[in-house]
Amino acid sequence: MRHGIVVLPQYPWPEMRRRWQLAEELGFDSAYTYDHLSWRSLADEPWGATVPTLAAAAVVTSRIRLGTFVASPNYRHPVPFAKELAALDELSGGRLTVGLGSGGTGFDATVLGAEVLPPRARQERFTEFVALLDELLRFETPGSGGVSATGSFYTAQDARMVGSPSQQPRAPFVIGGNGPKGLALVARFGQGWVTTGRDGATGSSWWASVEEQCSRLDDALSAAGRDPSSLSRHLSLDSGGTYSLSSMDAFEELTGRAAELGFTDVVSHWPRESGIYAGREEVLVEAASRFAAHG
Repeated sequence: MRHGIVVLPQYPWPEMRRRWQLAEELGFDSAYTYDHLSWRSLADEPWGATVPTLAAAAVVTSRIRLGTFVASPNYRHPVPFAKELAALDELSGGRLTVGLGSGGTGFDATVLGAEVLPPRARQERFTEFVALLDELLRFETPGSGGVSATGSFYTAQDARMVGSPSQQPRAPFVIGGNGPKGLALVARFGQGWVTTGRDGATGSSWWASVEEQCSRLDDALSAAGRDPSSLSRHLSLDSGGTYSLSSMDAFEELTGRAAELGFTDVVSHWPRESGIYAGREEVLVEAASRFAAHG
């Protein structure tokens, strides 16, 4: 099993640099940051921008994979975002993982003055977003024109991605999806799948929702003719009412249950001083030492 850590973009750069570098030193396989303009209970606290944060993390690390957890169409257009992702992938030496989600209905959805879309329209927008990102990030032939698209939500006219992708055929997509259309999108474009389980569920009901989603994913992959083992499976451990790094007992129980359900990757959040994800960094260090010892 691989282990990921989320570093929220909340701190001055010297502290952020320490965290990204320590995540690599401790042996985490991946480190992510949220792709929001602000976030829920932390909306009035310091909150940095995603792409510059990941660019800085790329140049102070050398091994650990870096990525978004997760980016959405709420305030992004695929053309400029693809250029930013391509630059991040090059800066990191091909270590970028692109986490993608359909986008919620909170601040990110309304800050630019747009109306909140109903679920069906959000999924349709997400499908366009992922498909155009996929085409743009694979594009590598200077002199042959650009990528054009006309959809209900996004238009591109001869968009150019000058240079070859740092990863072939492009940086991997880890896509969030739980319903039939979302999981079909995962099966079509994803190299990985990520879930937070059912919103609002906790404890045993949350785990039951995660197990059900895993079964639905298998069905979607079979319908698409894909081998279920061809897709990495990522679980956000801190979404079911228990913070995974609140104690070693919690970490080992949650990671063990994730492994039983076939998850290849688990993701925790760096402990905060108070509020959501409150905990002690010593637990993070001990957890890392345990999974490092198990190879």
